[in-house]
Amino acid sequence: MERMEALTNYYTTHNEDARLTSKHGMVEFLTTIHYVEKYLKPGMRILEIGAGTGRYSHYFAQNGYNVDAVELMECNIEVFKANTKDGENITVQQGDAVNLQNILSEQYDITLLLGPMYHLYTDEDKLAAMSEAIRVTKKGGIVFAAYCNSDMTVYQFCFVRGGINNEQYSDLIDPDTFALGSTPREIFALYRKEDIDRLMGAFDVERLHYVGTDMLTHFIGNAVGEMNEETFSKYMKYHLYICERADMVGATNHILDIFRKESI
Repeated sequence: MERMEALTNYYTTHNEDARLTSKHGMVEFLTTIHYVEKYLKPGMRILEIGAGTGRYSHYFAQNGYNVDAVELMECNIEVFKANTKDGENITVQQGDAVNLQNILSEQYDITLLLGPMYHLYTDEDKLAAMSEAIRVTKKGGIVFAAYCNSDMTVYQFCFVRGGINNEQYSDLIDPDTFALGSTPREIFALYRKEDIDRLMGAFDVERLHYVGTDMLTHFIGNAVGEMNEETFSKYMKYHLYICERADMVGATNHILDIFRKESI
């Protein structure tokens, strides 16, 4: 199955717009916002590559920032446009993260790459997408790149759902290290920290934060969903306290790698 066919099948049947609105999803959303806002200053320009239906783009546009967005899937762009409110200084265009041919170099203070790395399956495409995100970012600007964590998928897919004994996936599971491969059939590309480190070793950047954006929230999703606002606020405070701890950051579904483009 080719990448575009797989993504079209997935995003035309999956409610991407609702993914970050549940309390479970809000943990990832609020954590990402928390870290982006550490570096935002008035007047900064933001680019979101792989913007989906625009949850992040619209949030920042509604808070007074100039936002440009690029999204591959037409079905997501339709929802993005429908969600745009009067007064937002925002644009969206169709494009692929691996080739941002319509965007000039060094235009943005903040670049969000919060979806594309989920759906790139070859080293060539991963390097191309990261290179493009860095290219369009100003020197000294900040890039936020999100990944799906391989080892939490080992727990959930291999053992909770029984995939470890499914011969259909045997060629994707390393029998010794339990590293998981990915193809368009599985939709999501999976990473360990060493995979991300190896990818980023090709670029002249400075890592600022390495964050688990949802940590164990997936495993206690029902409990999180039932929290009242006071308890959820305390949960978020605890989560933000631990989400960079070296002894815990691997226990997460989603990873956020935050780095600065070198200014020289």
